[in-house]
Amino acid sequence: MKSKHTTEIASLGEFGLIDRLTSRLALRSGTTLKGAGDDAAVIDLGDDVLLLTTDMLTEGIDFDLSYFPLKHLGYKAIVRGVNDILAMNARPEHVVVALGVSAKISVEALDELYEGMEHACNELGIDLVGGDTTASMNGLIITVSATGRAKKEDVVYRNGAKEHDLICITSNLGAAYMGLHLLEREKRVLQDVENPEPKFEGHEYLLERYLKPRARTNVLEALREEGIRPTSMIDLSDGLASDLRQICRASECGARIYLERIPIARQTTELAEEMHIDPVIAALNGGEDHELLFTVPLDKQEAVMRLGLVDVIGHITRPESGVILVTPDGEGIALKAQAFDR
Repeated sequence: MKSKHTTEIASLGEFGLIDRLTSRLALRSGTTLKGAGDDAAVIDLGDDVLLLTTDMLTEGIDFDLSYFPLKHLGYKAIVRGVNDILAMNARPEHVVVALGVSAKISVEALDELYEGMEHACNELGIDLVGGDTTASMNGLIITVSATGRAKKEDVVYRNGAKEHDLICITSNLGAAYMGLHLLEREKRVLQDVENPEPKFEGHEYLLERYLKPRARTNVLEALREEGIRPTSMIDLSDGLASDLRQICRASECGARIYLERIPIARQTTELAEEMHIDPVIAALNGGEDHELLFTVPLDKQEAVMRLGLVDVIGHITRPESGVILVTPDGEGIALKAQAFDR
């Protein structure tokens, strides 16, 4: 008897797996405007729409409790969930949290985790309205489901980018990835040291970007005040290269971004060079930045630049042009999605 052929998940990659699993899902409810394939699902409520999304963090994959403070972890979990709502140009309203808890986690530790969650909710003006708790055999698992609301005409999808649109990001890239590398390095170096004292001086910004990312609600508010509606948008969680390709795939377009326009913080460059990592690779593929990547019409360039809150790093092109990184000497390099899996 022949054994049944099986496919390894790694051969598909994250996005290939998602496509395979969701391609069979037909939309049966007339109120579902968008199902899988964007940062959040969109449900018709009449003039308004309801946004729904969920995000999971797993110990040993997404975080390491040996160096990740639980208050920061709780804060980051909420921001990660809410960012998917923001990436649809909607206002977040509620979160629901489900936990898988192992025997090694104390009640006091969970108090710290929820203290961080509460802090994030206070900052964002949202309510944590419930959830679920179950036992876990493999460490701590956190699942955050978030809801938001927007006018139907205000929702921004990934598939709206048009030729000549400007490509914008809300802050510098690669800092979170280098913050993670710093924490991992100090963990290795101090593994067998009694009373370890990690060397974080001068790198505090990188640690904050990884441990406590901030939701860019101020940017969306500023865009609304200027009357600017992005044509497409995505949460920068998998790296610029990967997430830009997601927009181009959904919008059936190409893109050109310029290396000298990609903002990279000084601390990111310094630590990357110290650790023999190319800071450009960290910026393109590091992930975990949780900034917003979006496009706006070319005629909004002056208004966008006037905000002082975003960097314009390129423009949208025809699909046959591909997704290209242009170096300072004018060379065009095809951009590949190489997001780091954690």
